[in-house]
Amino acid sequence: MQPSADFDPARLARSLLRRCRQGALATLMSGTGDPYCSLVNVASHPDGSPILLLSRLAVHTRNLLADPRVSLMLHEQAEGDPLEGSRIMLAGRAEQEEGDAASLVRRRYLAAHPSSEAFVEFKDFSFFQIIPSATHLVAGFGRIVDLGPEQFLTDLAGANGLLEVEAGAVEHMNEDHRDAMDLYATRLLGAERADWHCVGCDPEGMDMQAGRRTLRLEFPERVRDAAELRKMLVRLAEEARAK
Repeated sequence: MQPSADFDPARLARSLLRRCRQGALATLMSGTGDPYCSLVNVASHPDGSPILLLSRLAVHTRNLLADPRVSLMLHEQAEGDPLEGSRIMLAGRAEQEEGDAASLVRRRYLAAHPSSEAFVEFKDFSFFQIIPSATHLVAGFGRIVDLGPEQFLTDLAGANGLLEVEAGAVEHMNEDHRDAMDLYATRLLGAERADWHCVGCDPEGMDMQAGRRTLRLEFPERVRDAAELRKMLVRLAEEARAK
């Protein structure tokens, strides 16, 4: 059965990648190749690919260091039957992050999982990024689609200016514009009032969080630098106030 005309699988996949904070990680057992599955916390790279903080003491880390092929199941909670919720199975390779790349993923991961500050400096912990090769999306009856990375990852080409100021922009929004965050959440996204704060920005949108709840504010146009981000956030705040 073909998906309905109003179904946008790429958009839904991108949203799940940005909003999900836990997932089931599947690796191959070192030595035997048997499948092994475990629960992990997840954050997102600016391009949307998953970021993990893993201990070398864990079986799944030993597995992926021997064979980096992995899959990750992400799903959104649904009232009633859990199978009614949308979910994706992401296939790819886990790569350990080092140097400047590790600094970026560390910042974004800790923004999503601040409690990890307690052990992020432990010697056995490292950050890994899953480089996707494909994903399988299930969003209900007649809504099952396979997607390639080019369909669900955010293109970062030409957006270096934005990536360079992202940390400062997130800090500025959280320190000086919490009122705007509340407007985005309640008037543009239909969420309840809460302690909403920004955890990341990218060319296509902004990620927001309040406790275990997450939201994705999509930008109507792509932004590439600080000036365009500022104009976009002011524009969306004005639209929210108008509502």
